[in-house]
Amino acid sequence: MPLIYVKNMVCPRCIAAVKESMDHLNIPYSEVKLGSISFAELPGKDMQKELEELLQSRGFEFLEEGKSALISQIKSTLIEQIQHSEDVMTENYSSFIADRLNHEYTYLSKLFSQVEGITIEKYITKLKIERVKELVTYNEKSLSEIADLLSYSSVAYLSSQFKKETGMTPSYFRKQKELKRKGLDEI
Repeated sequence: MPLIYVKNMVCPRCIAAVKESMDHLNIPYSEVKLGSISFAELPGKDMQKELEELLQSRGFEFLEEGKSALISQIKSTLIEQIQHSEDVMTENYSSFIADRLNHEYTYLSKLFSQVEGITIEKYITKLKIERVKELVTYNEKSLSEIADLLSYSSVAYLSSQFKKETGMTPSYFRKQKELKRKGLDEI
């Protein structure tokens, strides 16, 4: 199935924006997911150019198939799993990425580090910490539930990584957010 890889697709709203663009131009597609658009048949060059310009005006970018597209796929796969999934990981991230992208993890890891300047592991940590911030802010899950959801071995490990990345504990972060959320009538 032919694909076009799209950079900067990081959330469900991005998928909706790309679908809207495709519909606006009356371009048939099979599926739009983070980082790519799949087609039963690729649109013609003129239509691809028109789509590319429209998507660029919305902050997206076409990627040539190859190393850049592979980096985008790594990011999209991780973002989808860490930021948008409620499924607990049952395998390690290296196997997960290698299986999803059909490449050896050592190759993907080396390529990612060369292009992005950080390791995949550090990128995963940053994504997980952002997810922890979100979940702590909403105050719907305990730290124990968050640790389980994001495959931390313990709350203590989650807390130590959080503090290392943000300079504060998750509990202190939550209190800071609660302080900022007080309404005018509470002052």
